Order: sequence, then structure tokens, then C-alpha cells
Amino acid sequence: MASNDLVHVVDDDVEVRKSLGFLLATADFAVRLYESASAFLATATGNLDGCIVTDVRMPGIDGIEFLRQLRSRGHSIPVIVMTGHADVALAVQAMKEGAADFIEKPFDDVILIDAIRSALGNRNQVHAAHPQSAEIRARLSTLSEREKQVLDGLVSGLPNKTIAYDLGISPRTVEIHRANVMSKMNASSLSHLVRMALIVESQA
Repeated sequence: MASNDLVHVVDDDVEVRKSLGFLLATADFAVRLYESASAFLATATGNLDGCIVTDVRMPGIDGIEFLRQLRSRGHSIPVIVMTGHADVALAVQAMKEGAADFIEKPFDDVILIDAIRSALGNRNQVHAAHPQSAEIRARLSTLSEREKQVLDGLVSGLPNKTIAYDLGISPRTVEIHRANVMSKMNASSLSHLVRMALIVESQA
């Protein structure tokens, strides 16, 4: 097995660590488990192989600060952040701090494994230019004014109810607009949608 098949799991919940360790081992990944971001950073020297899967809410150094410290130390290892359903704002913040992806719990095992494989496959393109930015802009141009407002709310990390309140429409209408945005943007997930919006924003 190549060293780039290594997955570092960072989570303060011992049961989560064990279950993720078992899942990833059965998917043929090499796995290392850490009970905190501090424990990982204490051993992080030189070039880091593979990718990191971490919870966003942890005592001490949380997932967002963990990302910042990794980047400040010059580590470009891809990081996948796990979030609770109510943590959309934190997930968006994680993406802005350079997370490769975020996954909402509870998640399907296949979704996590696919996200890890994608992160590993794209890890050398972290700092590359985004050739798809023109395509993303073209998709954005197909959105209605209301759909753009809903997208802005999502990228700001706002839940549907808050977006609905701010726009003076019902949460159900927000859900419809959100589905239309996902379809027009060809987004496979909320993290994919946010990532596309951030690509364009970073090149504005």
C-alpha cells in the first residue's frame, strides 16, 4: 500500500475514532487515530502523507483552528471536516480555511470513503489554478436573482430558516430555490456548491 493511502482520523470521541478506524481499514486505507488536534500536531513533522478526517467540534483546538495551524505550519495535506447538521456555518468557514470537503453527520460510509479518495486524488492540485472557474461563472449566470440570493445565504453558512426570514419568503420556498441552485450549478452536495462559489469568489 502506498503512503498516500494513509488517513489520519482526529476526533475526541473514542467510539467515533474506533468505528472510523475499522471502516477505513476495511476499505484498504492505512489509518492513524488521534484523540485531539494537539496530539496530531505534536507528531506532525516534515511532509505529511495522505489526508486528515477531523470533527469540527472538539475541546481545545477545534476543527477550524486545526486547519489554520496546519496551514500556518506550511502543511497542504487535504482535510475533510465532519460536521453536525446544525453546523453549516462552521462547515462553510472550514471550506474558507482550506478544507478539501465537509460531510454532515450522520453520513453514509460510502460518502466518506468517496470523499477521502477524491481528496487523495486531488491533493497535488490544492494550489493549482482552477480551470473550471469560467464554467462555474457560466452556471452562475443561469441563476435567477432570487436563486443568487439563496446561494449567497448558503455560502454565508445560514440555515434555510434564516435565509427565508431575511428574504421574506417561506422556508419551503428556500428549499425549492436551493434545489434549483444545486441543479443549475450541477452540485453533487452542499460542500461541492460552496467550493464552487468560493473558487469564483477567490478569483474575483
